[in-house]
Formats: sequence, C-alpha cells, structure tokens
Amino acid sequence: MTSAPAADTPRRSRAPFAVTAAIIVGLVVVFFIAAGFYTDVLWFNQLGFLGVLTTQWLASSVLFLIGFVGMAVPVWVSIQLAYKLRPIYAKLNSQIDRYQQVIEPLRRLAMWGLPALLGLFAGVAASTRWETTLMWLNRTEVGKTDPQFGFDISFYLFDLPFYQSLLGFASAVVLISALVAVATSYLYGALRISGREVLISKSARIQIAVTASLYLMLQAVSIWLDQYATLTDTNSLITGAGYTDVNATIPGRAILAGIAAVVAVLFLVTAIIGRWRLPVIGTVLLIVSSLLIGSLYPWVVQRFQVDPSAKALEAPYIQRNIDLTRDAFGLAGVKEVPYNASTAAEPGALRADAETTANIRILDPALVSDAFAQLEQFKQYYQFPSNLDVDRYEIDGKSQDTVVAVRDLNLKGLGSGNTWVNSTTVYTHGYGVVAAYGNQRSVDGQPVFLESGIPSTGALGEYQPRVYFGETSPAYSIVGAPKDSKPVELDYPSGTEGAQQTYTTFTGDGGPKLDNVFNKLVYALKFQSEQIFLADSVNKDSQILYDRDPVTRVQKVAPYLTLDSDAYPTVVDGRIKWVVDGFTTSDHYPYSTPVGLSDSIADTETPAQPFALDQINYMRNSVKATVDAYDGSVTLYAWDTEDPILKTWQKIFPTTVEPMSNMSGDLMSHVRYPADLFKVQRAVLGQYHVTDPGSFYSHDDAWTTPNDPVSPAASPTRQPPYYLTMQMPEQTKPSFSLYSTFIPDATGPTSRNVLTGYLAVNADAGSIKGKVSKDFGTLTLLNLPRDTTVPGPGQVQAKFNADPTVSAQLNLLKQGQSKVINGNLLTLPVGGGLLYVQPVYVQSTGETGYPLLQKVLVAFGDQIAFEDTLNAALDTLFGGDSGAVTPDVNVPPSTGTTPGTGSAPGNGTGTGTSTGNAEQDAQLKSLLEQAKQAMAEKQAALTAGDFAAYGVADAKLSGIIQSMLTLLGG
Repeated sequence: MTSAPAADTPRRSRAPFAVTAAIIVGLVVVFFIAAGFYTDVLWFNQLGFLGVLTTQWLASSVLFLIGFVGMAVPVWVSIQLAYKLRPIYAKLNSQIDRYQQVIEPLRRLAMWGLPALLGLFAGVAASTRWETTLMWLNRTEVGKTDPQFGFDISFYLFDLPFYQSLLGFASAVVLISALVAVATSYLYGALRISGREVLISKSARIQIAVTASLYLMLQAVSIWLDQYATLTDTNSLITGAGYTDVNATIPGRAILAGIAAVVAVLFLVTAIIGRWRLPVIGTVLLIVSSLLIGSLYPWVVQRFQVDPSAKALEAPYIQRNIDLTRDAFGLAGVKEVPYNASTAAEPGALRADAETTANIRILDPALVSDAFAQLEQFKQYYQFPSNLDVDRYEIDGKSQDTVVAVRDLNLKGLGSGNTWVNSTTVYTHGYGVVAAYGNQRSVDGQPVFLESGIPSTGALGEYQPRVYFGETSPAYSIVGAPKDSKPVELDYPSGTEGAQQTYTTFTGDGGPKLDNVFNKLVYALKFQSEQIFLADSVNKDSQILYDRDPVTRVQKVAPYLTLDSDAYPTVVDGRIKWVVDGFTTSDHYPYSTPVGLSDSIADTETPAQPFALDQINYMRNSVKATVDAYDGSVTLYAWDTEDPILKTWQKIFPTTVEPMSNMSGDLMSHVRYPADLFKVQRAVLGQYHVTDPGSFYSHDDAWTTPNDPVSPAASPTRQPPYYLTMQMPEQTKPSFSLYSTFIPDATGPTSRNVLTGYLAVNADAGSIKGKVSKDFGTLTLLNLPRDTTVPGPGQVQAKFNADPTVSAQLNLLKQGQSKVINGNLLTLPVGGGLLYVQPVYVQSTGETGYPLLQKVLVAFGDQIAFEDTLNAALDTLFGGDSGAVTPDVNVPPSTGTTPGTGSAPGNGTGTGTSTGNAEQDAQLKSLLEQAKQAMAEKQAALTAGDFAAYGVADAKLSGIIQSMLTLLGG
C-alpha cells in the first residue's frame, strides 16, 4: 500500500511538463499563423490595396461566424431538447442500455463537442462563399430582362446563386438537426421499435414533426427556385428552357413546390394531433408526384410532342439561346461581311493593299527568342521568354509592329555563384526592353532591333530600364541601402573608366520594409531563411520584394478577376509597364451556352490551364491593369464601364479601380484587344455565327478553328490568333488587329481544310488620353462563299511541303548541320482574296545556333512562291508585279543600321555618303576587311558542311558588296 504514491509521483511530475509543452507548441503555431497574416497586411498596405485584404477577411470571418452559429446552435438545441424531454422511466432493451453505458461518460462532451465540430465545418464552408454573398449585397441591375420570366438578368447573376447557396446551407442544418434528434431520442427511449411498431413519445413526435416540416418547407422554396434555374441548364440542344421545359418542367416544378408546402403543413398538423398518417401519405404523394410530374410528364412531352416536330417547336427557344449567347460573350455587334475571295493571283492585285503588305510581320515571336538571347542576352544571368510579345510603336510618325521582350533575370545562370547574397541582394533585377521590327530582317536573317543594348538605346527614348518585377524575377530580393553607402545591386555588366560592372541601389517603394527586428523575423519565417534575420546587408532602409510576377500581383489585389494568360511589356510614360487584361466571368447568364475557358484558350502558344471557374457563359474584358516593372505598383482601370459585375465589385472594393479617363494617351496607344477573350469568342462563333434557328438546329454550318499546321502531326494543337497591322475589307485604313480563321467543323474522312470564315477585331485603342477609339473592339466576320474553295492553313502547308521545287531548296538548306523551321502561317485578306505568308528559318544544330530567317513562303489560292524575300515572293506569285511594298530586308549591320543601335533601318541599298576621298577610302578599306572575313566564314562553313552558316556568310558578303557599290556610286 505504501508503494502506490511513489509510483504516481513521476506521472504527476510529467503532467505540468506536458501542459507546458502543449502551450508552447500552441503559441508557436499561433505565431506562425499570425506572422503569415502580418506579412499579408504589410504587402497589401505597401501596395495601397489593404482594403481588399481586410474586406475579404471581414467577410470571411462574418460568414464563418454565421455558418458556425447557424449550424452549431440548431444542432445543440436539437440535442438538448431531445435529451431534456426524454421519458424518465422509459423501458430500454439491453442493446440500447449498453449503448447508454458507453456514451453516458462522454455525454457532456458529445452534446457540446459535436455541435462545435459541425459548426466548425459549416463555418469554413460558409466563409468560402464570401464572393457570392458580397455580390448579392451589392448587386447591380443589368437593365435587360430574360425572355421567359421577365426578371432583370441580375437576378440570375447575383440573386439566384445566393438564394440557392442559402437554401442548401439551411437544408443541411435542418437535416442534421433532425438526424441528431432522432438518434438522441432513440438512445434515450423517446423513440423505440417494438416488433413492427414504432413507439414515439409526445415530445419527440413534436420535435421531429416540426423539424421535418421546416425541412420540407425549405425544399418547397428550393423546388420553386428550380424553375428559374432551367434558364441556365444545358440540354442536348441548347442552354436554357426549351419547349419541354416551358410547357412541362417549369409548371411541374411549381406544382411540386406547392405539394411540398402542403406536406410541410401536414407535418405541423401531426405535431399537434399526433397522427402520422397524413404526412406519410403526403410524403408518398410528393415522391410519386416528383416521378410523374417532374420526370415522366416532361419525357412524354419531349418524346411524343417535341421530337417529331422539334425544328418548328424549338425555333423560338433556339432563337433565345442564339441571341443571349451572343450577347453574353460580346458578339451581338459582330459585323458580318460576305467576302467573295478570289483564288487567282493577278498582276498588281496588291497595289490597293500596299500599306497592309508593308506591315506584314515576317518575324515569328515564337521562334526568335533564341536569336534575341544570342544577340542581346550578353550574360548568362539574363534570359528572354520562350514566346515573345507583339506590340506597336510610332516610329518616324508611322505605327510599327514590333516583337518585344524584357531582359529578365535567370539566377540559374549564376551556377556555383548562386549564393544567398548574390541571388538575394546583388542580382536583383533585369535590365531593359529589346524590340525588333516585325516586318524587317537583316541580310543574314537576324532581327533588326529598334531598341537594344545595355545600357538601352534606340527609338523608344529615355525610360527607366530596370526590371525588378518581371515574369521570371526571383522569389524574393532584398533591395535598398542608406544613401551614403556603396551600391551592391548589379545594374548591368559594363561601366565607365574601365569598370566591368555598374552597381545601383533601388530607390522606389516596391515592397515592405525590413526596418525592425520583428519584420526581419516574420520574413525569415515566411521564406525559411535565417539570413534575412542575420545578414548585415539587411538594414533599416531595406525592402523585400516578392510576389513579383505581374499576373500574380494583379490577381492578389483583384481576386474577382480572371486574368489573360499573357501579360505583355510596353514602354510608356518613361517606364516599363506590364499590361494585364482582366475579365469578369459568370456561369449564370440565362439562355447562354457555356464554354470551357481552359479548352478555348489552349493552342500552340498557350497550354491548357485550370481556372477556378472554367465553364463560363458570360465574359467581359472589364479591367485593364498595369504593373510597373521598377516599383511593382499596380493600377486597375475600369475598361468596360457598363459591365454589371464590375460595377458590383467596385461597390465591394471602392477606390481600387480607377476610371479609364486616368489612362494616359501613351498607355492607351499600347492597349490591345485581349487574345484570351478573342479565343473564347471565336470558339462561340464557330457555332453561333448561325443566327437562323432552323440552320442552327440542323447543325449544317458549324465551324471550328484549324489546327496549327506547324504543330506535330501526332499531337496537333489549335492555331493561335495573330496580331497584325492590316486593313480589312470596307476599312478605310489599316489598324492593329487580331485575327483567326475558320474551317468546317467535321472529323474523319469527310473533313475539309478549306476556309469558311475569317474573324478579325480592331485591337488599336488609339492614343488619346482616357478616350478609346470608336472602332476598338469591332469584330468583323468575313463569310467566304461556299461555291469557291479557298485553301485552309493545313492545305497550304501540305502543298508547300509537297512542292518539288520547294522541297529541293529545303533539302539544300537542311544539308550539313542545319535544320529548317517553319514559322507562323499568317493569313491576310488582301488582293481580293486571302494571302498566306510564312517565314522559313534555318538553324544550325550547333550549341550556339539560333534560327535565321532565310526564306519566305507565300500562297494565294492554289499558287505558291518561295523566295529569299517577301517582295520577291509576292512578285513571283503575282507575275512580277504584285504592287506590294515590303521592307523585309535591311542593310547589313556593318554598313547601315547596326542591330542594337535603335536607329531607323535602311532600305537595303546602303546609307554611306562620301564626304571626302580620305573618308571614302577609309570606308572602302573597312568594307574590304569585312568582305575578307565574310569569305573566310563562307569557306569554313562549306568545309564543315554547315549550309545554314554558309547562307548567312553569303548573304553577309552580298550586303557588303552592295554597300561598296553604293559607296562608289554604282
């Protein structure tokens, strides 16, 4: 007996330790969570969008509390009532008695813990519905009504989703409350099963009957709302209520809602009179009615009335679907133009389209990244994206299509030098924009740059070239230092007075400050790096830059937007700014057919990607966002001011979106029509270009986007739309546009790769401050005649590949260590028909090889031409007189415009001007030395069997000789 206390002593001594350890662990967890919240506050506050974060937190917290209380309290009350009103002297069988013995010691914990646990789950679920709730509270009327019930469309966008969510939550609460009431009543004898008889106490009867009545009343309201949901349901023919829905399903649901309400009243009667027969009969009637009225009757109407005469009966409902689908995707104003495309290339046919042909982009932004890297990367710690962007700049008073890219960081290029200090405090930013003329190349096939070099020089003028916020910027960098300290951030790899590097210090306001110990500690925890806390280079003037990708930054400050997959850089107002297009989307627009967003935008240049809301039936380009590449500041501009969803979010997050009138003219001139919206619209128009219900029902004129002819045959991908400056038929002048083509939507042996339509949109917003060009966003659809066969991209590419003359030339180019790469196949409506243009690149397979533009393919109808230059190809195709003007060949770098200088390009005839015999002799001597070097390069390439390099050297030599002749007056 005396040994027992001694045995218990270690247990007692361990108890305080366990409690202390648990408290410490809990505090650590709370600190980590609080640190995450604190860094979010710092980030949003620095960016000026703290209200976005606090609104989300407040809304989520309130909904969590509502969800927690809304679930926990009814469940707790239900358990308490069932327990308190249990029969005290109930006779229990042995099995129930054993259950009580097991549960009784845990009863208090269960009676409080179970409601709390269920409330926790319900609160979390409710908190995720903050967007739906806030949109309902701040809803904005659309000003248009649905054709069936006459409600404003805002009812379907904002009200109906909220009511359905609320009813779903309430139904779950009532159902769970009923289940726990039944379980408690059974466990404590208020509900017993004796043979075939169910015995239930009065208190249990009242509680269960009232709960069941409440549940059925909620179901009655839910069934009533399901009438309106038919307008967004998709059936085998259309989205929206068809003939069967209008004449059978909708009336049936109204009847079922009434029956459910009556049965709910019958359960209340049972609570009073104690007889279960009426509600049981009513429940059976409800089930039978749901089968007969809800399922069988609509099936009979569809099978025996609609199917035999579907084309006629469904016509008005198909028309609703056509009209509202086109309206939901911004297609109501598409200009449809019959285009009797000619297929015969006649001399001088392009003379009227000289401006368009002069702007044909022969530089493929998906292929010239390696050329940019070899010519403009300079150091291994810089990089360019794999797909470059297309923009336009005004050069010498004319708009010029350009291929642009940002020289961003690539820390992997540091190799063994990728230490924490280097990757965090030294290599902190990229440098400069590199831009090349879209319609020009040098004689050796290289891009002709209008902006290049480090430091940046060229036609874009003075601007802040440092890129602290880019698509491949490091996860985080620590920048900033006292004014009197020596700069440590590498600016660029050259300097003055013999220095090999130039250093700088970030002077903007780009991230939270690390000016105290606590901030250092929380960011050391966030990025799991003790160096942030310990490093001497982190000082009171330091800032930490993170979440640096432009799309990431915009998504965080505008969580309600779906963002375009391609943010593009542009130089405006003396800064490099990323432009990001933001969309408002919905899947609740009545009578609008949904499309898969990820599938619609997937093509050769854009892989499929997941979206939070993928199946959408409404889309607007509501916001244009910019991210400053130097300080990361984000600006949101309201672009579609009529969009009701954007108006609603502006009420939720006031002052976060600026009016379009604040957008400068310089920025306006670089805004473009977003590619992702255009892809979705072309996917919709593939079927909804048909506006006649009969033809739509027959599905006899469906279109699709052709596969990219340069994609692998084993895994073809859709052809992307392309940005070009061109003049559409009936336009008075060329404009920066985005276009795509259509072919018949058919598969198998009956498929035909012929053009049926050509869709283009005016993508030039103009250059007036705060004012959009009236033509911007105008969609034009060229309908091609059915009695004329216009080859599609696949046919043109196949003919090109099979042509014996072309094949012979390609075989020559492929000899040795070279490969031929076909560029993007462009289609332009010129010369009364459709002209195809495709650049052809040759690339050495050596380690440092990059694609060089050597040939150009053109096709018109069934005729093709394959020449060294676009001018020559067009003249060959159109009988020596195309009437086109295409400055696609520039003077060699050594004699005219040097890539990287940014000067305006020459015309291929040289730019040297004699100012004296001595100067002319010096120039001739220099040219002779260059010619000698070019001849040596030719011979070396021939010896190595590298015909790509041979062609480059030969073109270089030809250019030098031409420059010598020009210099001598020849």
